Amino acid sequence: MIKFDIITIFPEMFSSYLSESLIARAQKLKLIKINAHNLRDFADDERGTVDDRPFGGGLGMVLKVEPIHKAVIKLSSLKLSSKKRKVVLFTPRGEKFNQKMAHKLSKLDQIIFICGRYEGVDERVAQKIADMELSIGDYDLMGGELPAMVCMEAISRLVPGVIGKKELLKERVTKSGGFIEYAQYTRPEVFKNWRVPKVLLSGDHKKIEAWKGGHGKVIE
Repeated sequence: MIKFDIITIFPEMFSSYLSESLIARAQKLKLIKINAHNLRDFADDERGTVDDRPFGGGLGMVLKVEPIHKAVIKLSSLKLSSKKRKVVLFTPRGEKFNQKMAHKLSKLDQIIFICGRYEGVDERVAQKIADMELSIGDYDLMGGELPAMVCMEAISRLVPGVIGKKELLKERVTKSGGFIEYAQYTRPEVFKNWRVPKVLLSGDHKKIEAWKGGHGKVIE
């Protein structure tokens, strides 16, 4: 079972996501465990202050290092080796998340996600606390909550049992941990004169596999 711990100032953003579809089912089956933690609970004052003005000036506020450090220390209390746990900070500057990375992370026991907000996060979080800096694309978002959901879903579907039979996953995974996306069709056979390729209706499994090989894309 993988334990996902999310550090965020908007934990309620995850409520509907975690209660739907295969993610909800995987939690009930105890294949994965997901907890969203309010960063304000780790603040040092009654107001729950987690941000401050940046040194050197800037347009907005920056998340402070102290509450994030406190949260990570508490959530890292599980007796795991560093090889079984990763602390991930989401930032546009981070390494781009891909299928191979999802495959590697799916082998862990715990992943702690740090979701930034406002103008960013104190750089000491990236330098001294996080094990990895990740980005889900070359664009800027309002925070790290959506990237956390994207990464959790990509990682969770690789956990045995989450999407059902092993065969459903095995036929699409490459030896290097990549993923094959096939072109696929279903009924009706003809719609607005748009026809399903005849080879898929032939019943010839070798020809069908060859066709799939020529109409698929390997996502690494």
